[in-house]
Amino acid sequence: MKNVFLYAHGGSGNHGCEAIVRSTLGILQCKDRSNCTLISKVPEEDAKYGIDQLCTIIQEQEPYSRLTLDFAKAYLHLKITHDYVLLDKLYYKKAFDHIRAGDIALSIGGDNYCYADVKRYTMMHDMLLQRGAKTVLWGCSVEPSLLEEPPIAEDLARYSLITARESISYEALRRVNPHTVLVADPAFTLECCVPALPDGFSDGNMVGINLSPMIMEKESLTGMAMENYQKLIEYILEKTDMGVALIPHVVWDFSDDRIPLRELYRKYQRTGRVVMIEDHNCMKLKGIISRCRFFIGARTHATIAAYSTGVPTLVVGYSVKARGIARDLFGTEEGYVLPVQQLKESNELTRAFIKLYEKRESIQAHLRTTLPAYIARADDARRALEEPIKK
Repeated sequence: MKNVFLYAHGGSGNHGCEAIVRSTLGILQCKDRSNCTLISKVPEEDAKYGIDQLCTIIQEQEPYSRLTLDFAKAYLHLKITHDYVLLDKLYYKKAFDHIRAGDIALSIGGDNYCYADVKRYTMMHDMLLQRGAKTVLWGCSVEPSLLEEPPIAEDLARYSLITARESISYEALRRVNPHTVLVADPAFTLECCVPALPDGFSDGNMVGINLSPMIMEKESLTGMAMENYQKLIEYILEKTDMGVALIPHVVWDFSDDRIPLRELYRKYQRTGRVVMIEDHNCMKLKGIISRCRFFIGARTHATIAAYSTGVPTLVVGYSVKARGIARDLFGTEEGYVLPVQQLKESNELTRAFIKLYEKRESIQAHLRTTLPAYIARADDARRALEEPIKK
């Protein structure tokens, strides 16, 4: 494998991002840190969770001098067009100057083409192509409607390879780029490490619950997501003997799962059957999730941790990735994904959980049968990556 650069990485405080980095390095069999480089928005975050032990990490954005011709051109462009793209390029120049012709650049953001600033990723792609890199959109999901926008479709067509992590995105992407393959999200291969479980955690008899500020922003009726989670917890406490484990998967200051989860914890702490899980790296979080009997999750990679360890899972979703992954695993998203935008009544999540509970044995049997082959698809990404390099 040639020099590999992973970019479009926001930091390991999002443990889904961390899981993608760890599992990607494993899939690519990157054993030499000097050949594998992570271009990170916040390297100190990655070092906190041990990513610096696996690869070289460099800062994504660096300050630039204003006493250059490039700055003068970019500033003039901004004043004429009100477009920041040339100024933004100056931030990335130092990091991307490490990349040479023939190097491999993997965009690992996963869902950057779902709802992020797509124009910024097109700009980054331009810079990499100018340097002669072989560019790969890695383990991605893409909203099919975005492909109706010519600039985005044209950008996606320029990738040397696209690995789509679910079939909805795959079917849309292969129409604009024939070098698209269907794989499993790399995090399905992530190592599972079970830490010491906290007091009050009943091993094998907990409902793991993940709630994120992001889905609360996507809801159609203000407060409806929180109301649904509260009703669900009350049902579990009143109608079953199971406990509840509140499990954060993103701890960024601007999108911290612990904020809504702690609100739930304060409300039900007195019952003695609700446990608040503190921050861990993604492998330990996967280990904790694996010890749950059921999992209800908003963060995609928290639900992947549950799926991949055979835990019956209900996704409170908001985009194509949740629907696509469930469809590929079970043949349908019905009964496995509850779109947060469609929540209109406070007991909808509880009703969906009851149905999940009723078919728990068939779900577990299905996952035992299908997961090995499904997870093996993640390695198809490495084989596909090697093929265009030989051409």
